[in-house]
Amino acid sequence: MIRKPSSKLANVPHSQIGPIAVHFPELVETNDQLQANNPDWDVALIAEKTGIALRHIAAPNETASDLGVKACQKLFAEHNIDPKSIDFLLLCTQTPDYPLPTTACLIQDRLGLSTRCGAMDFNLGCSGFVYGLSLAKGLIASGQAKRILLVTAETYSKYISPDDRSLRTIFSDAAAATLIESAEDLSLSGFEFGTDGSGADTLIVNDGGARCSDQAIQPRHRKRWPSRLYMDGPSLMSFTIGAIPQLIRDMVAKAEINMSDIRLFLMHQATRKMLEHLQSALHVDDQRLPIRLSDRGNTVSSTLPILINDMRNEGKIEPGTHNILVGFGVGWSWAGCIWKA
Repeated sequence: MIRKPSSKLANVPHSQIGPIAVHFPELVETNDQLQANNPDWDVALIAEKTGIALRHIAAPNETASDLGVKACQKLFAEHNIDPKSIDFLLLCTQTPDYPLPTTACLIQDRLGLSTRCGAMDFNLGCSGFVYGLSLAKGLIASGQAKRILLVTAETYSKYISPDDRSLRTIFSDAAAATLIESAEDLSLSGFEFGTDGSGADTLIVNDGGARCSDQAIQPRHRKRWPSRLYMDGPSLMSFTIGAIPQLIRDMVAKAEINMSDIRLFLMHQATRKMLEHLQSALHVDDQRLPIRLSDRGNTVSSTLPILINDMRNEGKIEPGTHNILVGFGVGWSWAGCIWKA
């Protein structure tokens, strides 16, 4: 049985994951196109490891705020949501429109949200959606907000060179808008977090900030392609396989439940190879730990809301079931929670 909330939390407002809307840029880049343009690449072998057949790429003048606004407008239209009813906007992005002002403020204005609405950016990558859920839960529990718009929007493609055989085949641009509302029942619980900044040099853009270039963190000693974004895939794989199974075991133990009580293990969609390693470590199959990368690639902080949206549309999120949400990556940063659908 799932552990019941203590009596101290009985009168605290809870939060739930409401409707989600997703937006992808119009430009699609397929593996066949990559192979035709780069005959020396073994795209088929790369795709076998990544599980990715195509990616969506933002136009040169299209930014994270543009993608985020379109996702939010779709959410409002499809679910009859009054923009003025939103009292807090949380934006997770690592590709903001500007160093300042905050991109969330730009989105607030473009969406016509109330000027009494809070708005903030937070800079996290693939763990960002779970962190955002925790921030939203805290705002609701403290009585500071009732309706929160959690936006994840990323244009990693702008950091990637066309000649980068490694990163160009993985990352995709996208945005997701998720409504987080107050609820009577405990829907989100068991949050666990992890941070190990010693891994900062395994996934990094080390220019464009305030740190002088001669003092910037240098990437680890792997082959570096001509991109601003650097990724050491093997080190990230080792970190993930070491940290995430233990995170999940800790969450399950803390909740006083068994692994068999978890219906779905919804993970950040990094690559097929990464997720297959996690399936093996957790002794679960595709039905419980789904892999959905082929037609969208790794969309960074948006992979989890996109996955939840897919599972809902396919009728695979069963009401009343308990599921685990886990994000992990750049930083190193990781986070997980238990979600009662």
